[in-house]
Amino acid sequence: MTTHETRSPAGLILPRYGSDEPSHPALDTPEYRSSALRHPKQPLQYLPHHLTEVTGPLLGQDRCGEHDHDLTAQHDGEPLGERIIVSGRVLDSNGKPVPNTLVEIWQANSAGRYLHQGDRHPAPLDPNFSGTGRCMTDADGNYRFVTIKPGAYPWRNHDNAWRPAHIHFSLFGQAFTQRLITQMYFPGDPLFDQDPIFNSVRDERARQRMISRFDLDTTVPEWALSYQWDIVLRGPQATVFEDEEEEDDD
Repeated sequence: MTTHETRSPAGLILPRYGSDEPSHPALDTPEYRSSALRHPKQPLQYLPHHLTEVTGPLLGQDRCGEHDHDLTAQHDGEPLGERIIVSGRVLDSNGKPVPNTLVEIWQANSAGRYLHQGDRHPAPLDPNFSGTGRCMTDADGNYRFVTIKPGAYPWRNHDNAWRPAHIHFSLFGQAFTQRLITQMYFPGDPLFDQDPIFNSVRDERARQRMISRFDLDTTVPEWALSYQWDIVLRGPQATVFEDEEEEDDD
């Protein structure tokens, strides 16, 4: 991936990266119907960053509450479903850890429903599960969440369309404008082949990098299964991230 430098009006030298066309989804993906109305119709324009965009707001440990990393401990009772652990490392293109960066997740509950007014899927809501969490990576780039394995859900994109079970991830760098969003999937899901969002990633190897792996070593006996998933920000092993225009999609 080619790196370029751009000097901002404030005199800051900012990195810019070439696009990764072989793996990232096309802005207009006809099989993903809502992209027809939401993708840009005009050539994209570079928006220069000023000092405010580059240096703030600071997104540090003070953004995280005691139970933000544990989605099963945020209410008076325990949520329904299969308790799981999701952990891994955030790495740069050289394989070095990215410490002290904010990681956020959001997901459907075990019945495949989001706690969101726009979700009309006739599955039950769970009063003990809100579906959102956050944590900071440690000095070695590690993150860890305790949550419930999300269920699949229908989404009316095509005939009998169902989304594979997935968890949305959001990563922040040193400022909000550096935010990146992606989705993590679970191994062996039977819905992969018919899901146009998963398959909009054109490189098979890149699609596989969105799938977590079951890990017995970090599974807690008689308590929770564990899945490992590393997030790589740049380079040939990079995780596939969504375009900002698509960040609120299913």
